[in-house]
Amino acid sequence: MTEDRDSETGTIARKARQMQEARKRRRESPWYGLGMFGLVGWSVAVPTVAGIALGIWIDRRWPGEVSWTLTLLLAGAVLGALNAWYWVQREGRDE
Repeated sequence: MTEDRDSETGTIARKARQMQEARKRRRESPWYGLGMFGLVGWSVAVPTVAGIALGIWIDRRWPGEVSWTLTLLLAGAVLGALNAWYWVQREGRDE
């Protein structure tokens, strides 16, 4: 009975080591770096472009002294930068 438990414990420990090694190898891949670069880029680009689109729509609908396009471009870029920071911090914690 104890031999079965030792065998099971050894199998579990071996699989845990394999999983840790696989995670380390995955992080070292150039594809991981390119993927993270893309994630950060999209997390900044999408809110910025959405802010520009909304700003153009507001400026055409209700023209005024304030340029909503520029204001929302800046707000989108700040929101995107915060979003990118969140993702980079999250990935850093996983390591």
